[in-house]
Amino acid sequence: MIAAWLLGLPVIIVPTAVLARLAARRPQRGAAILAVAGGLLMVGATVLIVLTLTGGAANAASLSAGTASVSGSNTGALIGAAVAVAGSTIGAGIAVAYTGAAALAAMSERPEVFGRAMVVVGLAEGIAIYGLIIGIILVGKV
Repeated sequence: MIAAWLLGLPVIIVPTAVLARLAARRPQRGAAILAVAGGLLMVGATVLIVLTLTGGAANAASLSAGTASVSGSNTGALIGAAVAVAGSTIGAGIAVAYTGAAALAAMSERPEVFGRAMVVVGLAEGIAIYGLIIGIILVGKV
């Protein structure tokens, strides 16, 4: 499992860094190059996660009789925790983007609404905390 990470991370990171450098040099095609880099990064990360979760024949042979492996239900709980944290974080980012922009616009016209505007932005950030709590609960069940 560790070998997959040690081999997989450089294979994912190096081409992404090269494409990001290329995008910086060619500003007229930078968005397209970054889109390709993001797609390659997503595919590479997905392959790495699948290799790590499945373990392959090498990991199955190396497990001793006394060592417990991750079962299907535990893997499901871990994936559920990852989805909860990722989804809530993405949702919180979108919410903070909209509420933060509206709060700044309101504060530029009326500075006395600072407290109320920050409460709304704080409520939007709370979405990520709820997802993190659910993720911790799910990981605790493993």
